[in-house]
Amino acid sequence: MNGRNPFATTGGIIVVGAIIGLAAILLQKLGNPANMGICVACFERDIAGGLGLHRAGIVQYIRPEIIGLVLGSLAAALLSGEFRPRGGSSPFIRFVLGMIAAMGALVFLGCPWRAVLRLAGGDFNAILGLAGLAAGVGVGTFFFKRGYSLGSSVKQSAASGWLFPLLMVGLLVMLFAFPQVQGEAKSGLLFYSVKGPGSMHAPVLASLGIAMLIGALAQRSRFCTMGAIRDLILFRYAHLFLGLLAMLAAAFIANYFTGSFNPGFIKQPVAHTDGLWNFLGMMTAGLAFALAGGCPGRQLFMAGEGDSDAATFALGMIAGAAMAHNFGTASSGAGIGAYGIHATLIGFAICLFIGFAHSKKA
Repeated sequence: MNGRNPFATTGGIIVVGAIIGLAAILLQKLGNPANMGICVACFERDIAGGLGLHRAGIVQYIRPEIIGLVLGSLAAALLSGEFRPRGGSSPFIRFVLGMIAAMGALVFLGCPWRAVLRLAGGDFNAILGLAGLAAGVGVGTFFFKRGYSLGSSVKQSAASGWLFPLLMVGLLVMLFAFPQVQGEAKSGLLFYSVKGPGSMHAPVLASLGIAMLIGALAQRSRFCTMGAIRDLILFRYAHLFLGLLAMLAAAFIANYFTGSFNPGFIKQPVAHTDGLWNFLGMMTAGLAFALAGGCPGRQLFMAGEGDSDAATFALGMIAGAAMAHNFGTASSGAGIGAYGIHATLIGFAICLFIGFAHSKKA
């Protein structure tokens, strides 16, 4: 198989990781927020805001990157014959895991990809976030050893596989139909940030094209941050982890030589310094990713391949991101939200319940 797919080799995954790291820094230079060239959790939160599902005015924008990741994966899957509509593996549980993952990630302020990019930009708070991610995935491996499973997915109709990519196309059409008006917080059906992270974005076509390239490469290589840590813990297998390290190294080098490396804990962009909740927020998210079978980026790539279970998880993340801002659980640069502690602990407890309930060993 690897002979026909060079991206699935160890060398291939390293190249893909490096490309993702460089592409993220390029998107930052083109206008995306600092240390946030690509962040699936943050960008799904922005999409929720752009649709009016929450009214946090500083984070409202239909991010083309999310659309591009799905459509790039779809294109690669169609060309390689890997578009296979499937699903039916505990979809409601996956939706709930998506909600928990988003709320935990927004306590930390970033998904695993952004944790890597924050560290590559010199934000040392990300070290605790990545440690929490590893701890959460580590708890997930405890359940894997106990026979944890959400059940097998089954072949589904073509409509099931196409629906999520078509939803992404619909968002893109809306973005073009109702473009942002300078200084206005709403255009037609869509909401737009006029200040804050949501107002910072690369040109639409650049964001879409770069993300489609990433989506295609990640689909072919099976790039996954959660999988990288899981495989290292469970099997001592470093294949995916080398791709993750390549992403970190490439982003660090690009930041360093473009003057964007700013080492330290304080005054980091869209970040707080509460180390305990940086750790625990990402630990909860990491456990949810593990139980769902992939990091948020990998879920989007699988959704592009026709996996409706992954699409359900992604929709759960959008819903969870909206709830995080509506209920005051999301963090900000000033610290964690008023109810961030509650969301983190409740989410972790729900994940433990799911883990034990779906393990074969009592």
